[in-house]
This record gives sequence, structure tokens and C-alpha cells, in this order.
Amino acid sequence: MHFLLKLSAMMNHIKKRTIGLSILLFVTLSATVAYILEPDTFGSWFNSFYWVMTTMATVGYGDFFAKTVIGKIFTIFLYIFGIGLLSLVIGKIIDAIAEIGRQRRAGKLPFFGENHVILINWSKKAQAAVGEILSYTPDCQIIIIDESGQHPLEQMKQVHFISGDPSSDDILVKAGLAKARAAIIFGDIRIDEAALVDGKSLLIASSIERIAPDVHTTVEIMQEKNVQNFRHVRVNDFVLSHDAVSRLAVRAALQEGNPEVITQLISRSHGDDIYEVPVDRSWKTYGDAFQGLLRQGATLIADRHDLGINRRLDDPIPAEARLYIVSDETTYRKIAGKMG
Repeated sequence: MHFLLKLSAMMNHIKKRTIGLSILLFVTLSATVAYILEPDTFGSWFNSFYWVMTTMATVGYGDFFAKTVIGKIFTIFLYIFGIGLLSLVIGKIIDAIAEIGRQRRAGKLPFFGENHVILINWSKKAQAAVGEILSYTPDCQIIIIDESGQHPLEQMKQVHFISGDPSSDDILVKAGLAKARAAIIFGDIRIDEAALVDGKSLLIASSIERIAPDVHTTVEIMQEKNVQNFRHVRVNDFVLSHDAVSRLAVRAALQEGNPEVITQLISRSHGDDIYEVPVDRSWKTYGDAFQGLLRQGATLIADRHDLGINRRLDDPIPAEARLYIVSDETTYRKIAGKMG
């Protein structure tokens, strides 16, 4: 018993590649020995190889079997050592699969896809963002980077977790930042002071812009006075966290129904939404675009960040224009299809 325990412990420390090569060598030699011992029984080396595999796998079809005494002794040898080796391989495979699962839960596995969205710093807001992203693009891959050691949404196969410092180059590379569609940085709720939260977000944003400047980066900012710092590192978009909540609360109190309209515009789950549409070549002015879109059931609201274009309908549409409309998804797809 002591010998078997010692042998088992020793085998567990052998590298997987060594075990694989050993099994291959064992099967090949066993098939060769079986064919040499009983050439008339097997007829060909391949048949002896087939017999060795079925014997080790304990299948035992009975179409081939040893007929001589020495062949039966060799069969007993295969029972003792062959089945044990095969069981060891199966155990190693199961362990490898379990280890992959453990590493996935712990956030140790790198991501090799592309066109994914990276969410940084886990929180309730990040969880809501996951649902919102999947409502827009159900097939989208989402990467969560957080310093915790446990996958927050393990049951969702589309959500991959990377554990570590999100400002670290190694962690961002492991998340496939260079091939990402977008990165969203949420304020770290584990930090009490708002200034320190923005400081950490700024450090992460600067790392992202240095490594992958073409990736669209959005940051949640706690204090409005820090906006200029984020503009300096060329962040694409930012959201003032507490400021947005306060303004919605005031509008709810003073302008009944106003927050509901805003909620519909910023959420995919219900109501109309904001979409970007390509510029039709037949449109010369904002008025042309406004009337053309209105006839199709959509309302033109902005060119990039400019919400005042409806007061300048006679102005020509610039070459670099990016027009945004309010409509339902069906109308948007119809418009985009006509212009695509």
C-alpha cells in the first residue's frame, strides 16, 4: 500500500506532456509486443493496437483476445498497468478542466477576442452596464477588470473576468485592450474620498490612452472640477456621477415626467433611443436632414454634441457631421439600411 501511495504521489508531479508521451510510447510498444506474441490472432499491427486500446479502456468487445499462455500473461499486464495509466490520463484531463474553471473564476485567464467592451471597477453601476450592453448587442463579449479575486458574474459565459490593478499595462493587455471596442471606467466605490476616486480613474484612463489611444474611453467622474484633467489625457467621453443624479432628482421634483423621458433616452430596455445615422448626400442643410428624417419617423436632435442645430436649419451640413436622432429601433434600422 505504501508503495502504491508513493507511486501515485510521484505520478501526480509528472508534467502532463511527459505523461502523454509515456502513454503513447506504452500503447505503441504494447501493440507491437502483442502482435509479435500472437501474429495469427491479430493478423496486423493495427488490429493489435486496436485490441490494446479496447483492453485499456475496459471496453472488451471480444473480437480479439489472447489465445496463448504468454499472450494471456501479457493481457494481465495490460489490465494492471495499462488501465492504471489510462485512468491517470483521464484524471489529469479532469484536473486540467477544473483548473481552467478555477482560473476563470479567479480572473487569471487572458482574453483573446476582439470588438469587446471593457468595464473597469466592479459595482452596481457596472452590473447595470452589463445588462444595458447585452440589450444593445446580445452577442457582445464583456471584460470586467477589478482588483477583487472572484468573478462577479460567473454564470454569464459572455462575461470574462480579469483580476488585478486596472492601471497596470499587463492587466490591460491581458484584457485585450488593443482590440477592444470601448472601455468604461467606473469610480471605485471602495475609496471614500471623491478626489481619490477620480485620481485612480485618471491613472487608469492615462494608461488606456497610452496603450490603445484608438479605443473609445468613457469615464465616470465624481467631481466636476476634475473634468479638465480627464480632457488633458484625451478621454473620449465622461459622465459626472453625483451631478447627474442630483439634476435628475431636481427635475423629478420640479418638472414632473422629465426624468422618465431622459431615462427612456439613455436606456435600451424601453422607449425610444438615441442613434447615429449616416448623412444622406441629398441633404444640403440641417433643414433638409430634419425634414427627411421626420418623414421617416425620426427626430434629428444633434450634430455631435451640438443640440442647437434645429435653430440653424438653413446652415449647411459640414463634411465631418455626425447626426443623432431619436426614434425606435425599427425606424433607425430602416433609415440606416436606406443610407448604408
